[in-house]
Amino acid sequence: MSDTHGRSGPRLPVTIDTTKPHEARFYDYWLGGADNYPVDRALGDRIASYVPTIRTMVRHNRAFLGRAVRYAMTELGITQFLDIGTGLPTARNTHEVAQDVDPAARIVYVDKDPLVLAHARAVMASAKAGKTAFIHADLHDPESILADPAITATLDLDQPVAITLTLIMMYFRDSDDPQGIIARLLEAVPAGSSLTISHPTADFNPTATAQAVDACERAGIAMVPRTRAEIEKLFAGTEIVEPGVVTLEDWHPELAEESLYEVDPDAGPAWIWAGVGRKP
Repeated sequence: MSDTHGRSGPRLPVTIDTTKPHEARFYDYWLGGADNYPVDRALGDRIASYVPTIRTMVRHNRAFLGRAVRYAMTELGITQFLDIGTGLPTARNTHEVAQDVDPAARIVYVDKDPLVLAHARAVMASAKAGKTAFIHADLHDPESILADPAITATLDLDQPVAITLTLIMMYFRDSDDPQGIIARLLEAVPAGSSLTISHPTADFNPTATAQAVDACERAGIAMVPRTRAEIEKLFAGTEIVEPGVVTLEDWHPELAEESLYEVDPDAGPAWIWAGVGRKP
């Protein structure tokens, strides 16, 4: 079963602008998808000129997402997911991984891009025993997410929920209060819930990262890489599970499934820190 919900606000686009690049669309381009436009591919190629292994990095991120979902279910006993910044449909979305483990798993997807909304039904091909829903909202306004009727119609907020924020918090400047936004989400879920974050960093190559950041900023897209210590602070209010905040490929590799994406084994570490925290 699946549902779509719409919600507009001062930051929330309701039309698709093909003249400006969009985060979800150039990410889709790097993954080999077809839901992108020339302007997205141009920015994607420019970033790749500075970070040649970016396509491998985003594939590592998709693989990490799958491992984090399986960990939440098999190790933490969580069967509900709030996936914010879900992006465009691609292989092995959260509900597919979760419902392979438990067909009754429930998932709410959130994204601000109207193109993602247009593809929501394709994203939400839920198993019959489970349920998925989609909220068109912007994480800058967490109340718009938490107040949406899809939340309580899909998730039982008296039971633990896995909040998933993969490759999204880098679009939030410190002035946006990313820690406050995450704290509000955690406040809405009970003890035993989890928080999954993956986040780019300049820790590995400051020069190349700065060039990629400049390309995004010139295109009108906020891009804030953070240090490992800064990313660990985003987990405030949770206890970070082992092995802590590490590079994508080092987070519980034993939970990997056969990748649907080709990953260059010689590409070196992804310039992305990742981890999972549990709300005590």
